[in-house]
Amino acid sequence: MYTLNIDTQAFIKQHWQQKPLVIKQAFIDFEDPIAADELAGLACEEEISSRVVITKGNDWDVVQGPFEDYDQFGEDNWQLLVQAVNHWYPDSQPLVEAFRFLPDWRFDDLMASFATPGGGVGPHIDNYDVFIIQGDGERRWKVGDKGQHKRRGDNPNSPLVDDFEPIIDVILQKGDVLYIPPGYPHCGETLSLALSYSIGFRAPSQQELLTELADTLIDSNQGQKRFTSSDEPAQPGLISQTHQQGIMDLLAQLAQDPASYQTMLGKLLSQSRFELDVCEGEEPLTAADLLEAVEQGAIIQRIGGLKVLQLEQDSEPRLFINGDVYVFDDASNEMLQLLANKVRLTPQEANLFTANAAALEVLTGLLNQGLFYLAEDESE
Repeated sequence: MYTLNIDTQAFIKQHWQQKPLVIKQAFIDFEDPIAADELAGLACEEEISSRVVITKGNDWDVVQGPFEDYDQFGEDNWQLLVQAVNHWYPDSQPLVEAFRFLPDWRFDDLMASFATPGGGVGPHIDNYDVFIIQGDGERRWKVGDKGQHKRRGDNPNSPLVDDFEPIIDVILQKGDVLYIPPGYPHCGETLSLALSYSIGFRAPSQQELLTELADTLIDSNQGQKRFTSSDEPAQPGLISQTHQQGIMDLLAQLAQDPASYQTMLGKLLSQSRFELDVCEGEEPLTAADLLEAVEQGAIIQRIGGLKVLQLEQDSEPRLFINGDVYVFDDASNEMLQLLANKVRLTPQEANLFTANAAALEVLTGLLNQGLFYLAEDESE
């Protein structure tokens, strides 16, 4: 288990999405959730997103995985990064759970890194919040102030920026955490062989929201309302300010109508950006099989990276799971909250679902899709 050694509510009020923070010994007696050779092995897999960044003076080359060997990179000036490690390596999941004081819909993934001396990815700006957790080894981090920073090479699409004046200059050691909100330039330099972990939280952009909303309206044949007006401009070639505002108000009306956006939001925010490691059994489970397993003490565990979300004040008893909608007819709000908020259900908690025929059917289906699996209760 990993316990974050901070006052989380004070952190949210004073730092979250506001300013960076160094938390020395945020994890007491921190143990790396994955070894360097195990991380290197994950990067050999085709379905896992990985890359090696090679430092060449003031430039950085990126080599995309998968990788067969690492001898070609030498002994220094490179860094291996593997995305969504929590999807593929269950032992890393407890580290993610230490940050569940923030909502699941914001969570992106756990990226793990192995770096050699001199390795790094260059000065850059992220559009998401990130917690950088230091494992074995040491890395020096510099963080600049928020503001206008020139993109390296004058490339507006590059995340890399020119060197900046640091407001934080710190060497992270095992168990230390550096929090960086969106928009702050930062750069890490590896001082010794090091393992580190980045836990990212992001929100959808206006582009993503409009794209998803348009698709939803088209699929559901909604959004047919058009602009009307009894006040027309005197000049035939003029689009009046009143008409401009009135036309755009049609979009604002959609944003104020939960029936127009709730399903879209639930699907979008529950969808993982990275492939999940689904855990389908050899034979499909029946409801009777699930009942028997729960009676024998099995727990029901969701796979790593799976988001199970509930909309506040939803008009239906439903959950959004990995971009899909699951309706639980006659389910109590307590049942929906349990499945959304608990990563694993104890036999006692699972009994709420097994006592409800409709909920039992949905839960059996989720197990057969490989989104949940049965496991032994290790607490006993």
